[in-house]
Amino acid sequence: MKYLNTIISGTGNCVPEIVIKNVDFNKNGFFDEKQQVIDQTPEVIAAKFLEITGIEERRYARNDQNTSDLATIAAQRAIEDAGVDKETIDQIILAHNFGDVSFGSIQSDIVPSLAARVKHNLGIKNLACVAYDILFGCPGWVQGVIQAYAYLKAGIAKRVLVIGADSLSRVSDKFDRDSMIYADGAGAAIIELVEEDEKRGIASFSMQSDSIKEAYYLFMGKSNNPKERQDIKYLKMHGRKIYEYALVNVPKAMKLSMDQSGYDIKELKKVIIHQANEKMDEAIVERFFKLYDISVERPEHFMPMSIHSLGNSSVATIPTLYDDILKGVYPNQNINKGDLIMFASVGAGMGINSIVYKC
Repeated sequence: MKYLNTIISGTGNCVPEIVIKNVDFNKNGFFDEKQQVIDQTPEVIAAKFLEITGIEERRYARNDQNTSDLATIAAQRAIEDAGVDKETIDQIILAHNFGDVSFGSIQSDIVPSLAARVKHNLGIKNLACVAYDILFGCPGWVQGVIQAYAYLKAGIAKRVLVIGADSLSRVSDKFDRDSMIYADGAGAAIIELVEEDEKRGIASFSMQSDSIKEAYYLFMGKSNNPKERQDIKYLKMHGRKIYEYALVNVPKAMKLSMDQSGYDIKELKKVIIHQANEKMDEAIVERFFKLYDISVERPEHFMPMSIHSLGNSSVATIPTLYDDILKGVYPNQNINKGDLIMFASVGAGMGINSIVYKC
């Protein structure tokens, strides 16, 4: 018996080379959302931040690099890893949130689309290779994979390049403690439809948007420093509301995709979750398992984390972490053929999605 499987045939990422440690924020004077000076030393703020998020350092793009540059590097590496001809790619889906924001600028540049820029940079001549962007907050790359899956199953495409790239360092308010969370990066994957003797690949997915009271948990707002220009908008968040929302809703979305997959929860080997906050991610996975009335012993190294050294690079966290595991970057982590894994994310919108995937 033959199966038409939607598989990830190649992956790549671009982790920027500039390392920013928590101590580097000591020179900043932090203000709260009421534009009042925070009466704590930067050292105390950094220590509390590490305890809550697990972030010790993050990566920033070089001054001469932009989001589309990082995306191009990740894309090229994914194409090489898959061993495919770039001219056979039917679609390029690029998930981001802010376009290209040049160093020292405040303006988002999204014309032409970042996907079109990547296609140009890669030198793809095939006119039938359609390049376009999607905006879906931090879950953007996972949403791009779901979208690629739909096109592949519909027979509209046979091979899709899905990229997640952002440079959050360019849109963060350095006077806001939350700026310590953000990082830059890009991750990419080739998704394609193949005929095989065994059933594997994307088994199921779930997705949702909560946009009533939840729509503005992440938003663009003025600097916390009243002496800065107040007409410039930076990335802002209601952290506590996001945390509470994620703990209630993400486990349910994960369970929905798990239940629709046809596999048993006991078969799940690994969850690759958006790297937003270490304690939040741990709590999400804990609650996910509590939704099942059975005792499930988690496999060792069930939830890999890269946030300690890479921070939160938005749409890039999941594809970057997945690629790094496959490439042996983390000695205690591995993914083998036949393993059942899950991708899960949450972010601005508020949006949630998850995918159950058999390697």
